Amino acid sequence: MCEWGELLSEISACTKCVLHRSRRNPVPGEGSRSAQVMFIGEAPGAREDETGRPFIGAAGQLLTQLMESIKLQRDSTYITNVVKCRPPSNRDPSDDEIAACLPYLIKQIMLVKPQLIVTLGRHSSRTIYELAGLKWVSMAKQHGKPIEVSIASIRTTVIATYHPASALYNPNLRKLIEDDFRNAIARVISREKESKRTLLDYL
Repeated sequence: MCEWGELLSEISACTKCVLHRSRRNPVPGEGSRSAQVMFIGEAPGAREDETGRPFIGAAGQLLTQLMESIKLQRDSTYITNVVKCRPPSNRDPSDDEIAACLPYLIKQIMLVKPQLIVTLGRHSSRTIYELAGLKWVSMAKQHGKPIEVSIASIRTTVIATYHPASALYNPNLRKLIEDDFRNAIARVISREKESKRTLLDYL
């Protein structure tokens, strides 16, 4: 609890990049601190900046629907973003802004120790791939493909998929993200559950 408290205090007081000048509230993340599944987006939007909570706008509602479609409860996961403050006008976060915020994300991964990380959108996917020492090419080529990685000594599986915001207005992308949840994310979660059951059989 102490480590979490220190981390949240650091994020709340952070002035490492220019985003702190225009933010209303930092958005550290929320959910189960012992979650098996962590969702990582790129940056907060307007609603998130108002409330300090991640993924509560239209994209967040779609994310919740996608979770529920594979019988995953939102409050059993941990949800955060690569960048903890909203970029003005919802522009893409810069490389400098991502680099400034990265230690917070690494600390969250170390504390939660998720068995599965789902990256939402190209910025979060590229960031996590690079943290794992892998080359990010494109969402079109790499979405929906589980990969085993090590990040900050945490062994986990990563699946990249499209950001829910992009799927709101593009039926083709919505079908792709729905397929990723059903065919990749749900299968990895099921595999992890089965692995735990098998282990318990031997205890």
